[in-house]
Amino acid sequence: MAQKVAKVGVKRAAGYLYFLDKKGNVARAKMARGKKKGKAKIQVVAKVGVKKKKGYLYFIDKKGDVSMAKMVRGGRKKKRR
Repeated sequence: MAQKVAKVGVKRAAGYLYFLDKKGNVARAKMARGKKKGKAKIQVVAKVGVKKKKGYLYFIDKKGDVSMAKMVRGGRKKKRR
């Protein structure tokens, strides 16, 4: 299960991808649609400064807060023929 790391309350706008950047801040980038290509300009939405732990996935939840969940490694063994 996920646990809340920081209460931010980011309001999401349509057409943007929200994520945590390398410094632990909430950032957004315009999503590519169709044939439009090129480097997206990244905007910092909220300065949080979350310290990331190894082996955890950090994301923005439905309420706009920063949450983390343990990454699942391995999975099912493949059948050998």
